[in-house]
Amino acid sequence: MIINPPGGPGTRPSVPGQVARHRWWHAFFPPAELPLPPAPPPPVVPATVTFRQDAPAPILVPAKGDAFDFRLHALYHWTGQNMAYEELRLRAERYLGWAAGIVRERAVDLAREHEPHRSHDLERALNSRLGGQRWPREGALPHFGVLIRVSPDERVRERLRPYWEERIRLECDHELQKIKATQANELTRRWCAVLQGLEDDPVTSHAARLTGEQFAEVFRRYVEERRESVPELVKLLREAVRGHGDLGMGPSEYTEAWDAALRTYERQHGLSERVN
Repeated sequence: MIINPPGGPGTRPSVPGQVARHRWWHAFFPPAELPLPPAPPPPVVPATVTFRQDAPAPILVPAKGDAFDFRLHALYHWTGQNMAYEELRLRAERYLGWAAGIVRERAVDLAREHEPHRSHDLERALNSRLGGQRWPREGALPHFGVLIRVSPDERVRERLRPYWEERIRLECDHELQKIKATQANELTRRWCAVLQGLEDDPVTSHAARLTGEQFAEVFRRYVEERRESVPELVKLLREAVRGHGDLGMGPSEYTEAWDAALRTYERQHGLSERVN
């Protein structure tokens, strides 16, 4: 015999659901409330932001005579107040044509005062004139300053190439000759010291051959020339003695004449400093 539960054969016994159990439990022990996640901080906007912008194309201005152009390469330095970097960059790109127009307007008259191959002079003059200025001059809008680099017309560059090639060659040759002269001077001084040191040694005429035939020949001629100067000293001393006898000079006067003759010899052969 099957006994059906109350409510009919299709009715299941009531079981408290998950929501009901939670509600029963929360009546005695209410759940703690979870803290909400902190809100993200607002983006920090710097008081001053800067952006450097290279012009994508050069600005052409006529040189003196209007036959050639100078090429102005501008580097803009933008500054904004109380704005994000990306906003300043977008504004700088939007105002690029306006900024290039200001630079060209202030450069045209000055460029016409410079010859086509004087690009460096124009560069210095432009940076001197535009340095420290900003545009727009007033207001809270972003403003810019500019630094200019100037290059000559390509046709002028080709004309200048042979000139600079020749100048570089001459300067290199000049430096090379200076180095050779310095080395020759140093070598001469050293050989002079060697020869003077060997002169008084009686065995040097033979020992010199050990260094080579060329050195031995040069040393032999050096010694012979030094020996040939000895008769000149003897001649001077004889003249001094002869003068002593002919003129009737006393001992002191004879000594003075001999001393004068000796000093003359020393001056003629550069021996005064070494003797003293």
